[in-house]
Amino acid sequence: MALYKNASELVKSESADFDLVYTPGTKAPWSGIYICTNCRDEAACNRDDPLPPQNHRQHSTSKGDIRWKVLIKTQTGPN
Repeated sequence: MALYKNASELVKSESADFDLVYTPGTKAPWSGIYICTNCRDEAACNRDDPLPPQNHRQHSTSKGDIRWKVLIKTQTGPN
């Protein structure tokens, strides 16, 4: 689970961007922190870099395949 200290530095969003799910190796559509929907591991990725591969972290097959959702989007320019 991502941690933060100052909630005043974050802005809540209802954007559908946060609902989209991506497979490993997909180019990250935004810079930010992504979370695996199954093992809950997190990874920081820059926009247009590939999301971490299936073997970025081994988790049991009972948790399913690695699938990424954006958890925190950074504002580093036009998105």
